[in-house]
Amino acid sequence: MSRGELLQPGILSCQGCGAALAMKLAMMGLGKRTIVVIPACCWTIILGVYPYSALQVPVIHVPFETAAVVASGVRAALDMRGEKDVEVMAWAGDGGTFDIGLQALSGAAERNDDILYVCYDNEAYMNTGIQRSSATPIGAWTTTTPAGSLKKEPKKDLEKIMMGHSIPYLATLSVAYPDDAVKKFRRARTIRGTKFLHILSPCPPGWRIDPSQSIRTARLATLSNVFPLYEVVDGKLELSLIPEKTVPVKEYLECQGRFKGITPEMEDLLQRNVDRKWEELLAEAEKERQALS
Repeated sequence: MSRGELLQPGILSCQGCGAALAMKLAMMGLGKRTIVVIPACCWTIILGVYPYSALQVPVIHVPFETAAVVASGVRAALDMRGEKDVEVMAWAGDGGTFDIGLQALSGAAERNDDILYVCYDNEAYMNTGIQRSSATPIGAWTTTTPAGSLKKEPKKDLEKIMMGHSIPYLATLSVAYPDDAVKKFRRARTIRGTKFLHILSPCPPGWRIDPSQSIRTARLATLSNVFPLYEVVDGKLELSLIPEKTVPVKEYLECQGRFKGITPEMEDLLQRNVDRKWEELLAEAEKERQALS
């Protein structure tokens, strides 16, 4: 890292932490005129112990459920001061977004408050001991869904929920595709209103992978269409990547120890769900393409 980067050395993340890289990409895209609001999550720890901070921008730590509403309040205060060029980013994990913070996020989106909300998604409550969240996929091991009682419910489709709020910008990102991620952070900064970014961030301890395999695992998630990359601008969907050769979901599952106990029936269900959602995205993107032609 250089002296000019806004995420400096000394962070307290695990080795191979996708969330740490995700923040680095965010800062590269957003720049210094940014205020970060962080609820209880891994990043509460990663940042460092007060008065030290690895982030070279103002940071506000808030209770678990309040990231979006605090960001809205900061935005209102900045507007009163005439500081329109400052981006306010709420930065929360999947537990603080899919579950505990969803009400505040929905309220901010319904009001179209001018904030950027980022969910770094490692698919469980990793910071408190790898408990199931509603972002946890079918068949994944967690400490609250142990062997013999694996999660049977599909991951919540948060993109559809947010698109239902008619926000001006939504995008999915992956730490395995850094150029695409930085571009989307930069784009979000140019748009007024509520922006929602969903970034897949592997967690080596929770996903039971070697830290050196974080990027490869995240890339397989996209190449298998488990986590497709796209953006929605004013309701118009565009795919960011169409894999030249799609890999089976099974290949993505087999590289992670958390899916060691998954049943063949769960694997089949996951593959069917992934195929259905991918076909929906292709159809929506084609509809937009034909409308523009």
